[in-house]
Formats: sequence, structure tokens, C-alpha cells
Amino acid sequence: MCGRYSLTTAPEAMRDMFGFENLPNLAPRFNIAPTQDVAVVRRAAGGARELAMLRWGLIPSWAKDAAIGAPMINARAETVAHKPAFKSAFRERRCLVPADGFYEWRVAADGKQPFRIGFADGAVFAFAGLWERWTGPEDTGDVVESVTIITTDANDKLRPIHHRMPAILDPGDYAAWLDPELGAEETSRLLRPHGPETMAFYRVGTRVNNARHDDPECIAALAPAPEA
Repeated sequence: MCGRYSLTTAPEAMRDMFGFENLPNLAPRFNIAPTQDVAVVRRAAGGARELAMLRWGLIPSWAKDAAIGAPMINARAETVAHKPAFKSAFRERRCLVPADGFYEWRVAADGKQPFRIGFADGAVFAFAGLWERWTGPEDTGDVVESVTIITTDANDKLRPIHHRMPAILDPGDYAAWLDPELGAEETSRLLRPHGPETMAFYRVGTRVNNARHDDPECIAALAPAPEA
């Protein structure tokens, strides 16, 4: 799964990578958690790309209560095209979720050890995401835009930490992923484990375990573990 991640890259650098036209004031985030507003890149009216802030935890358009979105932070690549909560967004409302690292926890004898995972060069990348717009009862006027991150099997490098990983898109596939005309079969082929060759991870402290902590200490590397 993917339950925490970071995005510390400046918006100017992200615009070069993802091609969105607006330039919002986006503060560095070191420990992004579910139900918070997160940055996504999606197609706007007219086909241009925009960076928007959406709630993490997808609320299906047919839901009676927005609370249903809290556990829907991830969608499985194997079922996303058919599961009722996600299939409409998979066809029509795909997005990129920028990140420069994500966290997973490995079970150890003394508890769960968190790791920060990303690319060896520290570059920003994109998870495959889906977004949805939910309208509440007429008497409330509530409108919530929300997002989920798609997961797939872990690659060989990450499998010792966790058996799942976010579906990380290759930059050459961004346009295809955002294209609503691309069919389900072709789109599903983009949801694969990212190659392990350019990826890296390191141990971080347990400060990241608390979602209230969002500061540079969350991404600080611990000293290498001693040899057994």
C-alpha cells in the first residue's frame, strides 16, 4: 500500500517535469498523510494540465457520506478497472500524484522500521492516481474533490520491505495516463512495478509514524543498521 509520502520539490521544478500551466504556492511536505489535501496534476478544461489540491481518500460520486473516502487512499491495479468505487474515475478521471519519496514499514523483532523510498538521484516522480468529484446533499452545498493512489506488486528491491508499492509511471507515459480516450486495456498496461535499477531506500526514524509531524526530520536518514 501507500499510506505516507513526501513532496519537497519546488513547484517550478515540478512544472518542468509535469507540464502544468498554473504555478501555485506549494510548501514542502515531509509526511503527507491520508485525508489531507495533496497536489495532483490533471487535465483541465480544454486539455491543458493543471496542478490542483484534492483530498487524499477517494469519495465515489454516488456515495451518501463523504466519510466513505477515508479508507480509500489506495486502489489495487489488479481490480481498479472493475471495482465500483473506482471504475468510473479509471475511465475518465486519471491524474498524476507528484512525490519525491514514500514510506513503508518493515516488521522487525523490535517493532516496525520505517523506510523512505524513492529514486537514487532524489528526482520527483509521479504515482498513478484517480480523482473524483463528490456533491453532498443540496442543503449543505458540499463539493469535495478527492484522489486515490494506485498500487501494484512490489519490485524485487522493495519486496523485502513490503509486498506492494505505488504504481510509479514512467515520464514517457504521463500523456497516455492523462488521456481519457485511452482504453482500459491500454491504460492497465501502464500499471506495473517500476524497475528496481534506479530506485533506492534508507531507514528513517519513527517520527514519521505520527501524521502530526511534518518537518525535515521525517526524511532524515538513520545510520546504517549494524551487520548481524
